[in-house]
Amino acid sequence: MNIAEIEIQLSDLVEQPFNADEFVYRLLEIYNAPKATLTKLRKGTQNKGERPGDLLWARKIYFRPTAKGQVAQTLDGLKDLKATKSQKPRFLFATDGQEVSTLDLKTDETLHFDFAELNDHFDFFLPLAGIDKYEAVKENPADIKATGRLAKFHDEIVRYNPDWTTDEKRHALNQFMTRILFCMFAEDTGSFARDLFVKTITEFGGDDGEHLQSLLRQIFDVMNVADSQRGSVPAHVKAFPYVNGGLFAESSDIPAFNRRARRILIEAAQLDWREINPDIFGSMIQAIVHPDMRGDLGMHYTSVPNIMKVLQPLFLTSLEEEFAEAHRHREERSRLTKLLARISKIRVFDPACGSGNFLIIAYRELRTLEMRVFKRLEELDEGQRSHRWTSVKLSNFYGIELADFAAETAKLSLWISEYQMNQRFKDMFGEAPPNFPLHEGGSIVCGNALSLNWTDACPPTVNTPKSTAAIPAHIALATDVHTETYIVGNPPYQGARKQTPSQKLDLETLFSGHADFKDADYVIGWFIKAGEYLSSVNAQFAFVTTNSVSQGEQVGYIWRRLFERNLEIAFAHTSFNWSNSARENAGVHCVIIGVRHRGGKVVKRINDGFTQRVVKNISPYLIEGDDIFASPMKVPISPQLPKMVSGNMPRDGGHLLLSSEEATQLIRQFEDSKPLIRKLMGTQEFTLGEERWCLWIEDKDFALACSIPPIKERIEKVRQFRSASSAKTTQAYASIPYKFAQRCHKDIDAIIVPKLTTDARGFVTPGFLDGSVIVTDLAFAIFDAQPFVFSILCSSLHAAWARTVSGRFRVGIRYSSNISYNTFPAPELTGTQISALDELAWAIISARDQYPGKTIAWLYDPDTMPKRLLDAHRSLDETLEKIYIGRPFKSDTERLEHLFKLYAEMTADKVKEAANA
Repeated sequence: MNIAEIEIQLSDLVEQPFNADEFVYRLLEIYNAPKATLTKLRKGTQNKGERPGDLLWARKIYFRPTAKGQVAQTLDGLKDLKATKSQKPRFLFATDGQEVSTLDLKTDETLHFDFAELNDHFDFFLPLAGIDKYEAVKENPADIKATGRLAKFHDEIVRYNPDWTTDEKRHALNQFMTRILFCMFAEDTGSFARDLFVKTITEFGGDDGEHLQSLLRQIFDVMNVADSQRGSVPAHVKAFPYVNGGLFAESSDIPAFNRRARRILIEAAQLDWREINPDIFGSMIQAIVHPDMRGDLGMHYTSVPNIMKVLQPLFLTSLEEEFAEAHRHREERSRLTKLLARISKIRVFDPACGSGNFLIIAYRELRTLEMRVFKRLEELDEGQRSHRWTSVKLSNFYGIELADFAAETAKLSLWISEYQMNQRFKDMFGEAPPNFPLHEGGSIVCGNALSLNWTDACPPTVNTPKSTAAIPAHIALATDVHTETYIVGNPPYQGARKQTPSQKLDLETLFSGHADFKDADYVIGWFIKAGEYLSSVNAQFAFVTTNSVSQGEQVGYIWRRLFERNLEIAFAHTSFNWSNSARENAGVHCVIIGVRHRGGKVVKRINDGFTQRVVKNISPYLIEGDDIFASPMKVPISPQLPKMVSGNMPRDGGHLLLSSEEATQLIRQFEDSKPLIRKLMGTQEFTLGEERWCLWIEDKDFALACSIPPIKERIEKVRQFRSASSAKTTQAYASIPYKFAQRCHKDIDAIIVPKLTTDARGFVTPGFLDGSVIVTDLAFAIFDAQPFVFSILCSSLHAAWARTVSGRFRVGIRYSSNISYNTFPAPELTGTQISALDELAWAIISARDQYPGKTIAWLYDPDTMPKRLLDAHRSLDETLEKIYIGRPFKSDTERLEHLFKLYAEMTADKVKEAANA
């Protein structure tokens, strides 16, 4: 259940007759108490209350019903009870069905209110649902209430009009909801006469809502007609003002109403809509028409701090600096006038705009700065106003959005933002432009951003130097070379394995048939489209995106294409945790990257969240360095590093694999099977200490294997599994059903390297195995490797490299022999240096061995890592880093900057060969 639904259900609860015996159970149910717990509380097995009627759930709530007029006194009594002190409930709650007194013992906050107002305090009790009040979606409670009412209204409309759930009706439903929203907001902000909308639908809509369909059609139609052209319409309809702006331009169907839909609409209209936040509220109502999104209703938005990380370095900081510089200049008035002209020429384009968060914040920030400039000019003119209204027009804000309702919501949210900024203008200067008729709104196109031509959605301005496209004569945007266009947004991520077929097709088209699209994240499409747009438009772009665009093989996919268009990275914010409240985003790491045309003077900055560095150039890995990227290699670029191979792949349907119990039982029943059973080890077995075994049968052992019935049966099942496979390669292995499909094993010692490593471990964690252990294809193996190779793999240098060039999985890296290992630039080592690294490898193994029974996961967990092991790694780092530069590196950033320089030197000949091929 989401927060908005909690508020709705509390509203329903207080409308019902108060039942002292049942009330508290319904309250806890609304706040997601487990059914099993409620059953135990009812039976008394978990209820620690001191007297009949009490409910005391340890660490949660102590509820006590009370006699009329005794609510506050009862709450005071609950504080001092022995049961309260021993069971430590978070809340004390007393009620007589008319009044409520409650105390949060953690925050020492007390509330007294009428029972009917319980839903107004829904957020107070959110800890009962496991949501701390300070994280309760930093949104305004008005947003949550409003969203809840709209969700309820939407659901009743589609329940009563089931045909409105079809694709054919979706646009009409979305437009209808948007218009209803506008009417409620306009009524509460004084744009309509006081209570005009709610009064009209109440008095003229019919007691059962039977007239609302025709009434709303009349109201929506009349708001698109100027007063002078309305002719004969009922007075109660004529009272609605001419709105214009396109919101009511399209004639659209209206759904039918029943009594319940009418009541819910009236309840929603009676809320106070003035204080809603359009940047948050827009994203919340997006979820209304997508019930599968409601579990995180209110969570699907980019937070304002993250939006500002994009807008500030892209253009806001420059504007602020220009404003500050004007103050210091003797021609301040002239400078401020030029700044106003610049602000008026700025266009903002979000090609994945959702409900308009980026556009709304950009609009708000530009209006705020403009008002500060106006205020300063007024001061210079000794109180005389030389300006009229704003020159920041909604028509300078563009977007593309796939979801129809989100696109409609974005337009509405921009209008709401304009109204709110006009009110701020009025507060500052005493007057504001009239609310109606609306001017042209934001230009939001509903469509697929990866298939649309962006120059159609946000056309180049006439005479823009970079423009090569023919510009239609009717485009009346700012038409001089000083127009600034900024592309912003937070495009959808979708990793390669989570993409729909249509999304795969989008990327395949963009990649012009090159196969690398198959492993690309969906967000890369926006980078490629933005690069195409910048080829014909003088613009810059900056996106919030997952750090996959600056890590792993995808770096080559995207940045090679952008650099070929003569683009460069202008600024970057390195990896940071996603900061909105959505539960599934807890482990998401993002970066922000700004891109511009190469050339000209620009100060390039890298922000790591703590410090900001000015650098000469920003590499695709978001460090200072050249525009190079590590490309997959078939062999190590460092000649002294031996070959790394992927382990053995069974492709057997699980029939050649054995649990410890199965292996033990097989050997107990058939002693001859012992030499056919080998220990099996992949990433999970190595890092978590799990044990698995396998049948490892050589050609010479085939007859022996077939003489053991359970093994013969398993071999036959493997043959059947492979024969039935749709993959021809798997079918081919049916001829050797007793063997793993792909084998690389050697009966010699090996180093095992996990394919998956979490960020928390801080190191790549290889291990030594004897020749009897079979490494699976879920790990890598290096056979007959010297210990110094183990040391290099264990180093902080290699960990930093692997974290940067490897692909990602949820909370760590997906190690690859071709990209993580073969590209690692290890220096040429002397015999003395190799011997020193050999000794340090054994020191790490010795430190691990001091903790028998402990897993690699435990040994390298930051909370449990033994000091001796950490010291062994530090000694290794100190020795190896002195080999590289004569001293330890200061940070991972310095490590990476040096490694990439070395990589460029070591691969220079290979790059030349490729260029001449």
